[in-house]
Amino acid sequence: MNKIKVGIIGLGVGSKYLETLSRLINCEISCVSDLSDRKLLQVKKRFKGVKLTKQASRLIADPEIEAVFIASYDHFHYSQIIESLKRGKHVFVEKPFCRNMTEANHIKRLLDKGKGRIKFMSNLVLRSAPLYQWLKDQVDHAKFGDIYAVDGEYLYGRIHKITEGWRGNVKDYSVIQGGGIHLIDLMLWITGQRPNSLMSIGNRIATKGSKFRYPDYVVSNLNFSTGMIARISANFGCVHPHQHILRIFGTKQTFLYDDKGPRIYRTRNPKDSAKFIKLSPHPRTKGDLIPEFVSSLGSRRTFKHQYQTFFDDLSVCFASDRSLHKNAKEKVIYI
Repeated sequence: MNKIKVGIIGLGVGSKYLETLSRLINCEISCVSDLSDRKLLQVKKRFKGVKLTKQASRLIADPEIEAVFIASYDHFHYSQIIESLKRGKHVFVEKPFCRNMTEANHIKRLLDKGKGRIKFMSNLVLRSAPLYQWLKDQVDHAKFGDIYAVDGEYLYGRIHKITEGWRGNVKDYSVIQGGGIHLIDLMLWITGQRPNSLMSIGNRIATKGSKFRYPDYVVSNLNFSTGMIARISANFGCVHPHQHILRIFGTKQTFLYDDKGPRIYRTRNPKDSAKFIKLSPHPRTKGDLIPEFVSSLGSRRTFKHQYQTFFDDLSVCFASDRSLHKNAKEKVIYI
């Protein structure tokens, strides 16, 4: 078997990539890059023969590497993607894969130029959770009837990561891009619908007095051509454990996932109980989408339609950020 040689940039979430890729028989980890000597030393002890570097550009330039897995800081993603695509390498990257329309359009042009031959995926990993695989199937088979409302909340619950970590040092850091995008992706992917306009508001009360300079709570109200309405919030300063909440309202049934667990209501009768769904709302690991991606690298199946969904997610995020900045309703411009 010809193994696909891969490189990993970043050993935060990238450490989960490393664990997943090391178990796949159809790939070989060729090189790992991180800014931390300590983390690179840990890799050296566990994975003999893997090349190590603190310079991501050296990994990307390595002619042996066919696919680059990017889990660096958000503001490094764009340049590392562009460098990889220009060298004809497949890319799997953490969200958000870039931070503005100009960057996204540049990436899209390079991918379209490859006509689907270069595979590209962003790690919107909630898609792999058993609960949401089941929920999408329910929607695809019209079990909800007409969906008229979606409500998603991203409760970050780790305030120190924006007041003390690298996010507090990044210009124009967006909590919608950094966390709300997970609920935006679920909404678009499960319903198969894209919003045409939205309005966002936010505040910075929870992190007031810290080095974090941007809204830590943002809520977006989204409008769809079908009449469906959605609300997505990113709450990074909340006093609450890390969790996401999702509600989907249809004319035939209602889905709720919150502290009480995932459940379905199929009647308005107060005497009838909800049916609890015994499926996990979480992926097993943050590397759950990687096996499918690696398998696609050995096939001629194109990824054009699939990578478009990731651009759709960011198009909504960018519109939300513009609306927040302007304090006005904003049209979603799809990339």
